[in-house]
Amino acid sequence: MVKYPYTPSPGQPVHLRDYPCDDDGGLSRDEAEATTETLRAELVELQEKLYAEQKQSLLIVLQAMDTGGKDGTIRKVFSGVNPQGLKIAAFKAPTAAELAHDFLWRIHQQTPPRGYIGIFNRSHYEDVLIVRVNHLVPEKVWRKRYEHINHFEQALSDAGTRILKFFLHISKDEQRERLQERLADPAKHWKFSTGDLPVREKWDEYMQAYSDAIHHCHRDHAPWHIVPANRKWYRNYVVMRAVVEQLREMSPQYPAAEAGLAQVVIPD
Repeated sequence: MVKYPYTPSPGQPVHLRDYPCDDDGGLSRDEAEATTETLRAELVELQEKLYAEQKQSLLIVLQAMDTGGKDGTIRKVFSGVNPQGLKIAAFKAPTAAELAHDFLWRIHQQTPPRGYIGIFNRSHYEDVLIVRVNHLVPEKVWRKRYEHINHFEQALSDAGTRILKFFLHISKDEQRERLQERLADPAKHWKFSTGDLPVREKWDEYMQAYSDAIHHCHRDHAPWHIVPANRKWYRNYVVMRAVVEQLREMSPQYPAAEAGLAQVVIPD
């Protein structure tokens, strides 16, 4: 059984059926939530240093099936951090102007500047997922995009952007329950779209597309994490832990103070 951090073996085929959706890492909900809050305090401090330093950035990519928890992950993991240091982009169907350019054009504009944590709610991977499953372009086109994505992410890494990619892995049964909850609660009707149902019918095709994307685009500088996401509290813990561990490795520091501050007197 695959254990934390749920990263695939480099170069090996990925089969999502081998990765648990409902794992809890041997933790109780109370234990996981308590640790998440401890890590949150560290995340807040590390983000402040990253923002002050202005030398490097972190890009977080969130992908999932409908109801997989992308919005909830952003809300729960990044609650309490300084919003000035976050750059969040949600990628919907491309506009006519975006379609007039290469598929990475709209993505590159949303990457985080130095000092920022960037979060992609869906991403450039849609162009080897929904585009593939719905046959929006020929196979010879989308297959080349794995290489384009790898070069793109390498360029970001070379420029000082660390990259973490998360597939929030829920089961088909769990998705059904979450969709049903949205139907049952009028306050959540705005979240429900009948357009989600045809996508659900292609579940197996999407699992294969995700498996192939993770396999072809899992790199040391841009690793994929396959997160058990049936339990929202454990999903939050796994993502929080991975983000904090990455920021620790980046080790952002406050910039040196301006010379002569000890002699400064604030006038009345």
